[in-house]
Amino acid sequence: MNFELTKEQEMTRKMVRDFADGVIRPRAIEIDQKAEFPEDIFKEMGQLGLLGIPFPEEYGGAGGDTVTYALAVEEIGKVCGSTGLSYAAAVSLGASPIYYFGTEDQKQEFLIPLAKGEGLASFGLTEPNAGSDAGGTKTRAELQGDHYVINGEKCWITNAEYARSITVTAVSGKRDDGKNIISAFIIPKDTPGMKITSPYEKMGVRGSNTSEIILEDVRVPKQNILGDPTGGFKQFLYTLDGGRISIGALAVGIAQASLDKALAYAKERKQFGQSISNFQAIQFKLADMAMEVELARNMVLKAAWLKDQKKNFSKEAAYAKLFASETSFRSANQAIQIHGGYGYMQEYEVERYLRDAKLLEIGEGTSEIQRLVIARQLGC
Repeated sequence: MNFELTKEQEMTRKMVRDFADGVIRPRAIEIDQKAEFPEDIFKEMGQLGLLGIPFPEEYGGAGGDTVTYALAVEEIGKVCGSTGLSYAAAVSLGASPIYYFGTEDQKQEFLIPLAKGEGLASFGLTEPNAGSDAGGTKTRAELQGDHYVINGEKCWITNAEYARSITVTAVSGKRDDGKNIISAFIIPKDTPGMKITSPYEKMGVRGSNTSEIILEDVRVPKQNILGDPTGGFKQFLYTLDGGRISIGALAVGIAQASLDKALAYAKERKQFGQSISNFQAIQFKLADMAMEVELARNMVLKAAWLKDQKKNFSKEAAYAKLFASETSFRSANQAIQIHGGYGYMQEYEVERYLRDAKLLEIGEGTSEIQRLVIARQLGC
């Protein structure tokens, strides 16, 4: 077993870390307070090739792997959860389905600009009445001649307002057993009938764009159906498995930031004539945080490695997402506790970590759904 990163992985991690520290970190508090999507930062990320890390060079990508991509998500998430979430969603949910399931023509038209960083992509799965029960999709797609006509509603969709294309799921027919056939459709931005708004006031990840999509008689060419017309359900399950790795990596980044802040503060803060880092109560908190962060990181990287080796990674992705997201929330909570009253103040940032971390226990499959996925993988 070799736990060392390759030279290329180390170089990419350092490059992303330098960019995150130099460009994103100085604006992280402002991004949260103003709840504004940092479009200019994403343009810079695109120019650096970050949006194409896990895609082959022939499609405009960097030719990297999932491990490299997970490291990049962690580094960005460590300085800004909002930017980290939008980055993770753009790659793992927006562009990846086109790479894995798209036709060659779809990759040429839609994937290459995304991998080159010329725009973002979005993935419209969740609906007001179809969250954890994604199979309960109500959006409908009806074939009329050479086009599908789509009607429905999607909610809590990351990056949609700034996406150049949105892949949405919709019921397109019935199987022989009477169950719905769910297909995925690539819809270019500004397609008539697709209305995108961002009406949400969120608790955390406030600088990540979260949108509502209304689809009213949206006409999409038949050739825009993603991959197998009857395989949309399996496609989005695989997509979510990969997305869970990136959410796990984002959670590790926030957890590491919480640990770093708490440790630095504990060494500086004096009480009863000494640094509070000398007190066993504080030391135990820091030790638990450090242990859980490392365990979470190892689980995320193992899931990423399994994916790169083309092995089954569903269970490990659920492990990673579940443990890392809950670790992230615990670490942020303990960081606030160690900071005391200062931890409740925005300028110390740890309160933002807690607000950002909470979403990671909900999005991409709740903690409860992850436990169901794991239990089913165990044969329950």
